Amino acid sequence: MDGRVQLPVIEYLRKRLGVPYVDSVTEAGPVLSLSEKPSGSVTESIVERVEVSTEAHGSSVVAVVAHWDCTRNPADEETQRGQLLASVDLLAGRFPKVTVMGLWVDESWRVREVTNRPPA
Repeated sequence: MDGRVQLPVIEYLRKRLGVPYVDSVTEAGPVLSLSEKPSGSVTESIVERVEVSTEAHGSSVVAVVAHWDCTRNPADEETQRGQLLASVDLLAGRFPKVTVMGLWVDESWRVREVTNRPPA
């Protein structure tokens, strides 16, 4: 949801995937919800919106993003990276036909690919 993260992530994904457009499903601190409340209402809302992107728009890659200085999830980088990995696992299980990537955005707004789970 953080506007500081949006453009670097979109630019990274456009270049990395060679696509002209990127769908965005935004949520404050998504890895916190996805990893700690996998059956909660926020998680289900995220999953529903990702489903629209993958099924209606044909997206073949889903990227989950965590970032430095997150207001909703003020955990340190190590904790957030653990949550990010758990979030990727959750979404890969829910969307087995797509690649699920985990991205970390650092204090300089550089995007780093933490993990990449190809389709099952």
